Amino acid sequence: MIESLNPSFLLALLMLAGFFCQWLGWRSGLPAILFLLLTGMVLGPLTGWVNPDELLGELLFPFVSLGVAVILFEGSLTLKFHEISGLKNVIRNMTTIGVLLTWGLMTAVTCWLAQIPLAVAALFGALMTVTGPTVVVPMLRSINAKANIANILRWEGIIVDPIGALLAVLVFEAIVTGDQAHSLIAFARLVGAGIVLGLIGALIMHQALLKQWIPNYLVNFFSLAVLLIVFTLANHLEDEAGLVAVTLMGIVLANLKGVDMESILDFKEHLSVLLISMMFILLAARMDFQAIAGLGFSSILVLLAAQLLVRPLAVWVSTLGSDLRWTERAMLAWIAPRGIVAAAIASLFALKLAEAGIEGAEALLPLTFVMIVGTVLIQSFSAGWLAKKLDVSLANAQGVLIHGANKISLALATSLQKQGFDVIVADHDRRHINEARMLGLRTYFGNVLSEHADIHLDLMGMKKLLLMSRREDGNHLIFNQYKHDFPENGIYALNTTAPSNNEKAQVRKHLRGRVLFAETCTWSKLSSLFSQGAEIRVTTITEEFTFARYREHWNDRFIPLYAISPDKKLKIMAADSEFDIKSGWQIASLVSTEIQ
Repeated sequence: MIESLNPSFLLALLMLAGFFCQWLGWRSGLPAILFLLLTGMVLGPLTGWVNPDELLGELLFPFVSLGVAVILFEGSLTLKFHEISGLKNVIRNMTTIGVLLTWGLMTAVTCWLAQIPLAVAALFGALMTVTGPTVVVPMLRSINAKANIANILRWEGIIVDPIGALLAVLVFEAIVTGDQAHSLIAFARLVGAGIVLGLIGALIMHQALLKQWIPNYLVNFFSLAVLLIVFTLANHLEDEAGLVAVTLMGIVLANLKGVDMESILDFKEHLSVLLISMMFILLAARMDFQAIAGLGFSSILVLLAAQLLVRPLAVWVSTLGSDLRWTERAMLAWIAPRGIVAAAIASLFALKLAEAGIEGAEALLPLTFVMIVGTVLIQSFSAGWLAKKLDVSLANAQGVLIHGANKISLALATSLQKQGFDVIVADHDRRHINEARMLGLRTYFGNVLSEHADIHLDLMGMKKLLLMSRREDGNHLIFNQYKHDFPENGIYALNTTAPSNNEKAQVRKHLRGRVLFAETCTWSKLSSLFSQGAEIRVTTITEEFTFARYREHWNDRFIPLYAISPDKKLKIMAADSEFDIKSGWQIASLVSTEIQ
């Protein structure tokens, strides 16, 4: 029955399958690429229901090529030179020395263990330098690693994404021009064409946005059109020069001043999630299990060598002279899952190398898929256990993420930080974020619902989310987005309006988390109190000065905000809070003579 389905209906089913895989990734905390690849293998080689070559015909290769272009462009947009220069030495080393060591060692072990020709092994080694934030960040959130480990791995993934991709492109160009008498000239011409067109494309896009020639609602459309034109034109002039062009174009745009490139990244949230989902199901559906079986036990040996030898050596050399403990180095050495960029480029290059008749090209794709599935599975199911054993987990962390930078939330954040708790204030208003930074608070500038936040918003150690924005509808969306990233009952929302007993209000309350502070405590009420001089005071409850006397002292003219237990556990006050404040506790309240 599957074979008789209309192709358009089959594509719609694949789109639905892609959505379900992305949802599973979000729900489970595992990289979505794992579910995409497994789904493709089930639909393709295991059941034979989907044959991508028959389904798309001659459009398959252009579809994969354009998908790779989008991925490389988005990845390179995150590579900002000023961020690299400010990184710690260990991160710089891992993205330079570590990349070169990984490339060289993976090339050697692949050539030796899998008996693959040196040229193809070098290309495979270049692909294995890429981890990527789309697979690293979900893993880091699930294991709750300490901040220094999480930041190193997160920034390594962001930086090596375009660097490793560009390295793979250059190795590929060297392979396809290597049999020509004028190979060096041809190679220089390919790279030169990519550089020139990449620079031209970046400058055109930058000037158009800087001078506001393009209205906001057409910016994503325009950027995608320029990207694809540059990519196809470069490929028309010199085969595969397009990959160099789009990677360089993204790097240049990321580092030119005057234009906020975050708006350009938005197109990935809409287009490339769909594109990537469809592409990887189709690529996995083309997987030949006989090709994997043909590699024999050598593919497992390569996987083990990468996990137990190559990565540890690269990390050890990169962290020489650092103040990292051996347990922290061990954790860094264990986590290096391969992901989207490796699979996409391997699939593209495998097709091109096979067309060019390069010996050993048939092993590139199955070996890459073994590495992706193997590293994601091994590390996803073992990293949490290892982090606890090495004592590098933040299982007992009590960080607080506050959404909404305003005078109320900033006062609360400052108070929490003074008590030693890790706090992040998130907002998309630059003026409000600047106020938070002037107070010495950690901040995230941007939309917390964006995919940029998925990668850049550091949730390591964050156990409580306080929704303190005035937009109630936005709080609902954030609650649904983050309810699986925080412990149960760990999300609180400040009432934006006076409480209501009507049915609609009760439904909204169910969707927004716990009511922060009290049912009658609204944003407007707190704002008014702050304007009248109310302040947050922290008081220690003792045997003599009991909580009952505390209440009597203020004559109920206070609003409890949070409490700290004798064992230093943070308790956020909510309308449904049920804990007994006794001797040894500290209580923070908003106190004012105006409180009624």
